[in-house]
Amino acid sequence: MPGRRARGGGRGRRRQGLMGFLRPCLLFLLTQDDAHGYSLLDELAEFGIDPEQVDPSLIYRTLRDMEDAGWVTSEWGEESQGPQRRVYRIVPEGKSYLADLMIGLRQRRDDIDHLLQAYEKELPQM
Repeated sequence: MPGRRARGGGRGRRRQGLMGFLRPCLLFLLTQDDAHGYSLLDELAEFGIDPEQVDPSLIYRTLRDMEDAGWVTSEWGEESQGPQRRVYRIVPEGKSYLADLMIGLRQRRDDIDHLLQAYEKELPQM
């Protein structure tokens, strides 16, 4: 049927969209304080991401990718109770990359606003 999406067709794009949104969120959170993955997962709720709907492995994979890219570093924490956890810290290159991401996000927001305004302007005629 024209105009209909195939079943399950949006699932991959949603995951890609989440991955693209996780980077700036995690980098921003790390500008606030060093943290381990599970604490970052809980803090994502601030950005409308339901921690219950995100697989923790996705957070850790993103953190590892950002470490490989040179935007964050990590070391084993020195917590006295429970297993050791990796603690992540943003580095200057990560802060610079975050600033570039924010420029891109502002542009995307402006583009979306223009589309919404055009749509709302034409909506009464549809």
